[in-house]
Amino acid sequence: MKKILLLMLVCLLPMAACASPADQKKSSKKAKTTKVAKKSTATAATANGSFIVISKKDLNLRVYGKQGKDTVLLAEFPACLSKNKGNKQRKGDMKTPESPAGKPFKITAIQDASTWTHDFKDGRGSIKAYGHWFLRLLTPGHSGIGIHGSTNNEKTVPGRASEGCIRLRDADIITLKQKYAYVGMPVYIKGENEGLYPWEKRVK
Repeated sequence: MKKILLLMLVCLLPMAACASPADQKKSSKKAKTTKVAKKSTATAATANGSFIVISKKDLNLRVYGKQGKDTVLLAEFPACLSKNKGNKQRKGDMKTPESPAGKPFKITAIQDASTWTHDFKDGRGSIKAYGHWFLRLLTPGHSGIGIHGSTNNEKTVPGRASEGCIRLRDADIITLKQKYAYVGMPVYIKGENEGLYPWEKRVK
């Protein structure tokens, strides 16, 4: 009788608790495979050595990548840069910093900015202003510079109206983040009168 009761108790246990070691191993392998897949997707943009070039002259942001020995244009977005021209000198000068020749800035963080607000001192108060993502840049000597969206300011893209950051349209910052951006990505910001780099003229 005791044996029968014990057998009934065992059968009433949840199926998950009765999973064999082999089943648990399979489940664990599946979880690991998923994690690896996600990681490889997140780092895919680095595989072609992609980088960003921002032009103050042309008011655009271009993403380039490597294809064999060639450089190819992957994407181009209109951009809004600082309302004041010239290289950034100090905090509050309303200028976008320019990367030193041959030395790009780097993306140091990709942050969810969908709830971030800012007061432009234009009577609208503190409003959402950064789109969904803020790609923070390491710009030696200056902090708080990044590439972001333009919530409530989309009419300024392309143009010269930011306080120093690089604004894209909200849909474009999502595309840039999802398809191309990664932490450590090089970002070149050209001077006011710099046209296409010699190699850019050859890129189709």
